[in-house]
Amino acid sequence: MAERSASAWVVRGTRVFGLALLALLILVSGGWESWKTAHYVMLTKGRERGTVTLVDCGDTSCTGPFAPKDGTGTARSEVTVSLPVRRHVGDKVQVVMKPGTRTAIRSGWGGILFAWVPLGGALLLAAVVVGGGLRLARPAWVLATAGAAVLLGAFLTL
Repeated sequence: MAERSASAWVVRGTRVFGLALLALLILVSGGWESWKTAHYVMLTKGRERGTVTLVDCGDTSCTGPFAPKDGTGTARSEVTVSLPVRRHVGDKVQVVMKPGTRTAIRSGWGGILFAWVPLGGALLLAAVVVGGGLRLARPAWVLATAGAAVLLGAFLTL
C-alpha cells in the first residue's frame, strides 16, 4: 500500500512540476517577445524621438517623414511605423526610432501598452494553465486580471 501512495505522489509531483514549468515558459516567452519592442519605448534616453506625419497608410503600417524632437536625432524623409488601427493621412504620431533602421515605434502610453500586448496574452494563457491544470484559482485570477488589464489598456490607447 505504501508503494502505491509513493507512486501516486511521484505522478502528482511530476504533473505539477510539468504544468508549472509550462506556465513559466509561457510567461517568459511572452515577456521576451514584448521586451523586443518595449525597451525602445520605455528606455528612451539617448534615442531619437520625434513625430511622424503620416503620408501613406496601408493595413498595418504607415509611412511619412520623421521630424526629431528638440535635436534628439536627424530628420528623415521617410520612415515606417506599425500602427494596429487605421490612421488618417496627415495625423502626427509620437515615435521613437529603432537604431540603425528606418523603422519607428509608437511612443507614449499607447506605445508602451501596445509593446506589452504579447505579455498580456501570455498572462491570459498562463492563467488557464494555472487555474485548469494546477487548480490554483486565486493565482489564475490574478494572472488573468493582469493580462486583461494590459490588453484593455492597449486597446483603449490605440
